[in-house]
Amino acid sequence: MISFKSFLAEQKNTHMTHIDDAIIYGGVSGARQAINAIRSFRDMLQGHHSGSVSVKWDGAPAIFAGTDPSDGKFFVAKKGIFAKNPKVYKTPQEIDADTSGDLAAKLKLALQHLPSLGIKGVIQGDFLFAQNDLKKDKIDGEDFITFHPNTIVYAVPANTPMAKDIASAKLGIVWHTTYKGSTFESMRASYGVNVNKFRSSSAVWSQDAFLRDLTNATMSESETKMVNAYLSVAGKIFNKISGSTLRELEAHPELPRLIEQYNNTFVRSGQVIQDTAKHTNNLILWIQRKFHDEISQLKTEKGKTPRREKLANIMTFFSTRNKISIKLLFDFQKAIIDAKLIIINILNRLSKVKTFVRTNRGYKTTGPEGYVAIDKLSGSALKIVDRMEFSYNNFSPDIVKGWEK
Repeated sequence: MISFKSFLAEQKNTHMTHIDDAIIYGGVSGARQAINAIRSFRDMLQGHHSGSVSVKWDGAPAIFAGTDPSDGKFFVAKKGIFAKNPKVYKTPQEIDADTSGDLAAKLKLALQHLPSLGIKGVIQGDFLFAQNDLKKDKIDGEDFITFHPNTIVYAVPANTPMAKDIASAKLGIVWHTTYKGSTFESMRASYGVNVNKFRSSSAVWSQDAFLRDLTNATMSESETKMVNAYLSVAGKIFNKISGSTLRELEAHPELPRLIEQYNNTFVRSGQVIQDTAKHTNNLILWIQRKFHDEISQLKTEKGKTPRREKLANIMTFFSTRNKISIKLLFDFQKAIIDAKLIIINILNRLSKVKTFVRTNRGYKTTGPEGYVAIDKLSGSALKIVDRMEFSYNNFSPDIVKGWEK
């Protein structure tokens, strides 16, 4: 079985694990990864740069661009680039044949203007704006240029050099992942793209996601003590969790997915998990209800039988020992979440671009989507996101999304 560290380093970057979910999906290695990532953030904020930090921008759609290793031609692509028969676009006609509407327009803009950057190899980023996406807004009495690609509204103070660069650009993209390999299928991901190696182009507002100056985000003594205390709690809990329970989770991928889905029901409603023993018992009831609802919608015994068997198989996991360990796993997650929220609040001080969400009553201040801890030695990465803020906003029907303009 591939190790969690290798999985993080080698996977195509179409999905990144939340730091608090690392233990669910990665077991022992995932738990250690989460603890080490918090330590890495703490150390960086104390001036010890043992890793890198990048900002997660809430852009859309995902854009891949670079040189096709098979023929040396420039291309743009969406996430289908890593399919068995990769879809890459080298002409506007190819884009029109496979896509339509706003997606097609953005891909054609990328195909037209990104070659001016002189991109080497293959990189991935998120589309932030086209020129017609930019707006002039007044928020809390201040003039901004804004763009709203997804859930978060990005606001740059008007009449600043950054605002002028954005206003003159044909499109804006933030880059976050580099790929290397002789074929698309064999490519390996490494987190980070250095835009300083690109040629300058007034048509493209091209950013990388790295936080390079952490001098204004130094942790106070009290903040350091709190993070260390949560790390100590997480470490003690981790030592009590049965290794066999974590190995069973790794061996049965559907179980971690169900646990994450269940936890996300609390995120969607903005609820913080308090009583982890009750949470564990309710997880079991939630899984049973989920399967029973699915079974009740099936019309034949032939269709119902496999789902009943699958539920019975899943229920065998919840032995007394495993229930104790799952309760401890939720306790571990709580300690990691408490530590990450302190770090997120410190990192939020660095933002040069203000972030809001739009409601029917106007704009509301919010933090960035989150941050990514990148281990320079292993190449692995985990994201830290305030899920009670960003993920809630992402799910909430009260928040106007960029595509609802």
